[in-house]
Amino acid sequence: MRHTHRILPLAITLLCMASAPLAAQEKRAGVIGELLADLEDVSGKLVGLAEAIPADKYAWKPAEGVRSTSEVFMHVAADNYLIPAAAGIAAPAATGVTAEYSTAVAFEGRKLERDATIAELKTSLEHLKQAIAATKDTDLEREVQFFGQPATMRKVWILATGHLHEHLGQMIAYSRASGIVPPWSR
Repeated sequence: MRHTHRILPLAITLLCMASAPLAAQEKRAGVIGELLADLEDVSGKLVGLAEAIPADKYAWKPAEGVRSTSEVFMHVAADNYLIPAAAGIAAPAATGVTAEYSTAVAFEGRKLERDATIAELKTSLEHLKQAIAATKDTDLEREVQFFGQPATMRKVWILATGHLHEHLGQMIAYSRASGIVPPWSR
């Protein structure tokens, strides 16, 4: 009984550690871990923005000859399948996307309602996350043919996350021009 005052805090600490969220326990270190953390952040912002934009703004475009809001989100979704496919990681068959660019163009060219567009964006981001997470750290230097050019897997994943940031910036500009404040800026 006299050691109970020392054991109880230790037991509580161990219990809390054991019940920590599984995701927190599974964080990866190294380049893959950093890419996944970045992907989580940019994905949350893209989806948050897609959900903040009302349906009547999905057809809006800042000028002729550029993509509409919906078309940008569909382009992002298509490339979330195309980039891994081009590096040898197949997209789900239902998408129709292969390593051939024309298949991504066909995917992104579909005219979907707002909620279906958001669902496609979310599903594609999850596919990209799983593709990156499945890459072993030792495979980052592995050379693959990427659109007919030699590239490392590290370069492919950096390109994939960079592509997301490019279009996040584009969608921030689109939303601001439409009077919509990004959710994380409120």
